Amino acid sequence: MRYFSLEQRKDALILLARLLLMLLFVLFGWQKLMGFSGAVAYMGSVGAPAPTLAAIVAVVMELLVGIAIVIGFYTRPLALLLALYTLGTAFVGHHYWTMTGTEQYANMINFYKNLSIIGGLLLLAVTGPGRYSLDRK
Repeated sequence: MRYFSLEQRKDALILLARLLLMLLFVLFGWQKLMGFSGAVAYMGSVGAPAPTLAAIVAVVMELLVGIAIVIGFYTRPLALLLALYTLGTAFVGHHYWTMTGTEQYANMINFYKNLSIIGGLLLLAVTGPGRYSLDRK
């Protein structure tokens, strides 16, 4: 049986991957921006140091960096930066090992979901943004 090749569609699939990978970040970054006081309160509730500054960093990383990656602007370094941010949010926001019951289970899922997202970001940093990006212009 002949190997099914996606090489001809690689750039379109990388664009789709960038869009899907950033969907979560852009949506929640926008939500944090529009409800900034709620974002600050949430940061305080999860024990983030300097909740206002943490909320600003979250909006910048999720919304602005997310949009930059969608359009393919400085994709490789921003993917690495967002991977580090995502790792930090996993430990600050989803510390399931300090919880019990359904709260522990929900946060364990989100912690490992963050790790999976990091995998996608690292892959994007290695592969680059593809042809359909500002980086390629």
